[in-house]
Amino acid sequence: MNGQLPGSSLAGKVVVLTGGGAGIGWGIAQCCAQAGATVFFGQRNPEGEAKARQLREQGAEAKFHRLDVADPGSIREFAACAVATYGRVDALINNAGVTIEGDFLEFSESDLDVLWQTNVRSIFLLSRALVPAMPRGSAILNISSNHSVSSVAGYEMYAATKGAISAMTRAMCWSLGPRGIRVNTLSPGLTRTEAVEKIIADTPSLESTFNAMHADARFATVHEIGALAAFLVSDGAAAMTGAELIADHGLAAQLCRDSQLK
Repeated sequence: MNGQLPGSSLAGKVVVLTGGGAGIGWGIAQCCAQAGATVFFGQRNPEGEAKARQLREQGAEAKFHRLDVADPGSIREFAACAVATYGRVDALINNAGVTIEGDFLEFSESDLDVLWQTNVRSIFLLSRALVPAMPRGSAILNISSNHSVSSVAGYEMYAATKGAISAMTRAMCWSLGPRGIRVNTLSPGLTRTEAVEKIIADTPSLESTFNAMHADARFATVHEIGALAAFLVSDGAAAMTGAELIADHGLAAQLCRDSQLK
């Protein structure tokens, strides 16, 4: 891959990725594959198989396995398949997550359970399952959100799970450091996923509204976030562990009005 930073190649490395078939996850899968990695990814939607085939047609090594990160049994099966297939895991990228917003006084306990199980518990369970197969020099990257540092009304519980991811990362780096495993967090903001592009297509005026919320009048593409993720799990980022990288074009650096984000 031309223009790579020294040490940023993922050639010969096995990358395990959750939520890899759509949105930011698809950007991560593509960038890791372009950097030379073998990509093993999962998601609930079986259409992920078509995405794996697309990567293979582009010359990459890729395999899809269906995964529901809210289901501990599915996580165990996914982890076992990864280890049985490749024998080791050089990088784990915990990307799968869910967004649920709602009035603070009316937010349901069931929605809170879904947020916690999907956004936080899944990272703990999958990381714990795969760490024994991760050699020294490997890396875990937890995908969070800029809501971990700056949020708005209606996102209290979502933001709480994202803050938990960042806190867990800081502790994990000390737990796994003696094994030679780095652990970092990447926290994107508003990103041009398929869902966001559809919203803009339905309401074109939102394009300028969204741009105005950011310091440089633009917001990230999935490939920009994917490139950062691929770098953070590469040897080029060997000095980074326990860190959180905010990738949101300056959005979290200002105090945003609730009306700007809705």
